[in-house]
Amino acid sequence: MTHQDTTPEAVANKAAADSTTSTTGSPTAAPAVPTASADPTKWGRVDADGTVYVRTPDGERAIGSWQAGDAAEGLALYARKFDDLLTEVELLETRLGTHAGEPKHTLTSAKHLHESLAEAAVIGDLAALTARIEHLLARAEQAVEGAKHEKERARADAIARKEALVVEAEEIATESTHWKSAGDRLRQILDEWKKIRGVDRKTDEQLWRRFSKARDAFSRRRGSHFAELDRQRAASKAHKQELVEEAESLTESTDWGETANRYKQLMADWKAAGRAPKDSDEALWQRFRAAQDRFFSRRSEAFSERDAEFAANAKLKEELLVEADQIDPSADLKSAQAHLQRIQERWDEIGKVPRERMRELEGKLRTVADRVRSAADAQWRRTDPEAQARVDQFRDRVEQFEAQAEKARTAGDERRAKQAEAQAAQWREWLEAAEHAIASR
Repeated sequence: MTHQDTTPEAVANKAAADSTTSTTGSPTAAPAVPTASADPTKWGRVDADGTVYVRTPDGERAIGSWQAGDAAEGLALYARKFDDLLTEVELLETRLGTHAGEPKHTLTSAKHLHESLAEAAVIGDLAALTARIEHLLARAEQAVEGAKHEKERARADAIARKEALVVEAEEIATESTHWKSAGDRLRQILDEWKKIRGVDRKTDEQLWRRFSKARDAFSRRRGSHFAELDRQRAASKAHKQELVEEAESLTESTDWGETANRYKQLMADWKAAGRAPKDSDEALWQRFRAAQDRFFSRRSEAFSERDAEFAANAKLKEELLVEADQIDPSADLKSAQAHLQRIQERWDEIGKVPRERMRELEGKLRTVADRVRSAADAQWRRTDPEAQARVDQFRDRVEQFEAQAEKARTAGDERRAKQAEAQAAQWREWLEAAEHAIASR
């Protein structure tokens, strides 16, 4: 079964087409307009001085000048422009006939075309085109009027539907004692209300105030019926339910610091919320505690795994330091530099170490690097002081960003620490390239 759009706009557009039929039910025929491109000379000419004329019922009218070539080419150009206008008219007629868009937009476009014909630089049967556009204007005006009437009818229907919902809600508010089913029905009425379109704002606000008033009245009656219930404990239960739901939503978080702080605040909120009914309070507490235990257990496991990984990384770096200590740049500087570079690459691949050992291990590797660099400095200074200056500059930048990373990590700012490490890595890469370039000379 085909779904039919019943919004006021869609119904109005359908009415637009219906309003453009004759009294016998058949669409009125549009005046025929011949295309100008078939025989431009029938509708205009190009004078010897290049002036282009179009023939109209009122005589010839100059529309432009053609100096670019053969007169026939000029006539053809202006004829194509006429055909383009005709195509625009046909498109507007199609839009009106197929209900594509609002009739008032079609009417506006048709008016613009009609107004432009008096000065249009085209060659063709302007009288026929004018009649065609006027026919389109008449159809569009009828469509606009029809859409207006249909929109009003659809608006009245929408108002009636909302009025019926309001009356039903008011009956529920004053008479119903089936609290659950009545509350469910009011929610259904609200859902139905939201689907109804086309009511003017003033009327809609008036009906909404009545509906809202009915809902409020129902809520007061229902509240009075349950006045003997402990309101404070009910509020506590609702609040603790929210705390439980948030606590459960955080169990899989990996933002350890911020989430741990949030759990502390949730616990404080829990204590301040007061007691809910006994059976609910215990069940909610079990859920809250389970969520909290789940998160902190995961955090503990993650920290343990991280610490074990970092410790293993530290062990591997200690082994690399033993190898690095064997480097003798005085015997073979290039071999020493290549060996150091391989160690540094393996060093970076190993990854992070415990924070408390970072300075120690990095310092030892830096000592080896300094020894190799010191041996190379003398040679670099002898061969290329300017290149050495660049290397020193790169090294300073590496040390600067490494210091920033360490400072940020100590402050607990992991994001800034990673940014600084990335920048240090980039400068280290440039430093190694500069060192390699000099060492290769």
